Amino acid sequence: MAVETCKFSDTDIVWTDITNPTKEELEKVSEIYDLNPYTLMDSLDPDHLPKYEEHNNTHFFIVRILQHSHEHEQTIRELSSKIAVFYNSNFIITIHRSAQPIMEEIRKTCMDTGKLKTTGGMAVKIIWETLHSYEVPAIRLSEKIDYYESKVFLKKNIPADMIEGMYYLKRKTGLCKKLLLLTNEVVNSVKVEEKDLPALQDVRDLHIKLLTLYGQVQDDANNLLNIYLSLSARKTNDVMKILTIFSVFFMPLTFIAGIYGMNFKFMPELDERLGYPLALLAMVIVSVIIFIWFRRKKWL
Repeated sequence: MAVETCKFSDTDIVWTDITNPTKEELEKVSEIYDLNPYTLMDSLDPDHLPKYEEHNNTHFFIVRILQHSHEHEQTIRELSSKIAVFYNSNFIITIHRSAQPIMEEIRKTCMDTGKLKTTGGMAVKIIWETLHSYEVPAIRLSEKIDYYESKVFLKKNIPADMIEGMYYLKRKTGLCKKLLLLTNEVVNSVKVEEKDLPALQDVRDLHIKLLTLYGQVQDDANNLLNIYLSLSARKTNDVMKILTIFSVFFMPLTFIAGIYGMNFKFMPELDERLGYPLALLAMVIVSVIIFIWFRRKKWL
C-alpha cells in the first residue's frame, strides 16, 4: 500500500491518499477515522459502480474515471478505474487501486497553491476531474460516427469489418452513458459549503453536457447501425431481384426446350425443315413479351 498524507494550506484538514490497499490496511485506517465497515468493503471492490452514502457524519462516494488502454473495452473494469472518497469537515481520504495522475495534478494545482480550503471543495474537484475524463472520448466517438457515416453513404462497397467497429463503438458508448447516469446520484448528493457551490454547479453543468453528448452518440450509433443493416438487406434484395428476373426469362424458354427435347416419334413440326428456327423465334418472341411486361410494371 502506498499512502501519501498532506495538510490543506493554513488549516488542520488532512488529506490521505491511499493506493492499492489490503483489507487489513483499510481496517487500520477505519479505526483511526471511524469509517463504516460496509463502505470500506465497497471501496475494495474494483467493479463497484458509482454511489453516494453518509455514515457517522462522514460522506462517502465512489466515482469511476475513464482510462484509455485500447479500443475494444468490453467491461466497466477495462474501461474505467474506481476512486472511493471519504470526507467530512476535518479530513478527506481517497482510495484507488492504481495510481491516478489526477491526484498529483490536484496536489500541484490546488493543494500546494492554496486554492483548496475545504474538503467539500476537494471532493467537487475530484468529481470534476473524473467527469472531465469522459469529454475527449465523447468527441472521439462522435468523430468515429462521422467516419462510419461517410463509409455507409458515400462508398459503394462497405467494408466487411465495419459492423465489428460499430459494435465496439456502440458498446463503449453504452458503458460510458451508464456510468454517467449512475454518477448522477453523486453529483446531486454531494455536500459542500456555500463558497464551493459555484464549483459544484460547474460540475453539474459538465455532467449534463456529457450525458447529452453520449446520448447523442448512442442515438446516432443505433440509427447508423439500423441504416447499415437496411442497406445490407437492400443489397441482398437487389441480388435476389436480378436472379428472379433471370429465372422468369428462362422459365418459358426452358419449358419450350423441354417440350422439343422429348424423344417421341410423332411430334408436331418434328420433320419440318424450319422447325428449329421457328422454335428459336418463339423463344425470342416470348422473351420480348416478358421484357415489355416487366417495363410496363416498372420492374426493370
